[in-house]
Amino acid sequence: MGIKVGIIGCGSITKMRHAPEYSANPYVDEIVFYDRNLDRSEAMAAMFGGMVAESVEELYADPDIVAISDCSSNEHHHVFSTQALLSGKHVLCEKPISLTVEYAQEILAAQKTSGKKLMVDHNQRFTRAHQKAREIIASGELGKVLTFRTAFGHSGPEAWGINKTKSTWFFKKERSGFGVGGDLGIHKIDLLHYLLDDQIVQVSAFQGALHKVDENGEAIEVCDNLVCSLVTEKGRLGNAAFSWTYYGEEDNSTIVYCEKGIMKIYHDDEYQLQVIMQSGEKINYQLEAIQTNDNQTKSGVIDAFIDAIRLDQEPIVTGEDALRSLKVVIGIMEAAETKRVVTIETESLLYK
Repeated sequence: MGIKVGIIGCGSITKMRHAPEYSANPYVDEIVFYDRNLDRSEAMAAMFGGMVAESVEELYADPDIVAISDCSSNEHHHVFSTQALLSGKHVLCEKPISLTVEYAQEILAAQKTSGKKLMVDHNQRFTRAHQKAREIIASGELGKVLTFRTAFGHSGPEAWGINKTKSTWFFKKERSGFGVGGDLGIHKIDLLHYLLDDQIVQVSAFQGALHKVDENGEAIEVCDNLVCSLVTEKGRLGNAAFSWTYYGEEDNSTIVYCEKGIMKIYHDDEYQLQVIMQSGEKINYQLEAIQTNDNQTKSGVIDAFIDAIRLDQEPIVTGEDALRSLKVVIGIMEAAETKRVVTIETESLLYK
């Protein structure tokens, strides 16, 4: 018997990632789409051979739906994901898990109450280059990590969004919350936690709406560029740049500097992972090209989510992981706004 899934929200992330990956998964045999714009859900159902729900309650009430992807815009995650969990569904929530710590904790509490799986789509953990890099760091063959730098930038959500216009919800403060920080930055914060097996505890940052304008030609309400300095619990120092104004090509690279050498990830077109030893010796790994907005490859997220349900395993990205990254992004935004160094509260991370 195959798994029946529901998807809430039929924007680009559903069209490009969730729907095609559910369709390709051998254990999924039916998808039900819900969007407040019925024409959008009907278009997805036609494209991927699924059904349409007229209301979100229909998804919650359907006893055959085992799992739900919450692909709504950021400000709705705490409503839909919480209700889906409390309706007895496993949930894959898009990132960021929510716009506030309190809302994230509501979702985590719902997960605990329901006993269902909650996974959050921090998809950088799933690339082979990042997994290999984590292995090499953990092995200690490069010695301790000392410093790092990372970047994530492309030409902006209006080139990616479903309606390809400057009216995109990503540009609205009440909906996207953190601008490029919540869109691209949070991915890299989660990646750093994963790669380094560490946690960011102090941040400083600068932000700006340098170039993007909305549908009225006004500067957008959220940042299109964000640069930050980061300190981890284990004392590593690093910096990060997140941008919606990298107009020539996407940058999704990370460099980790260790005692015995350097690791470059997604820095070279041919070799997705390069290790340069202190001696000058180079070890090149050809793994797989990273997903970009122009090159949609399978992310592995849906397969991992379905496997967690099927095999009753802990999801690769838990709600706690997502809350940890959210706290850092909130701290970065606060640092940029107040021009102060902000310490991230970590005591309450393990939400009971």
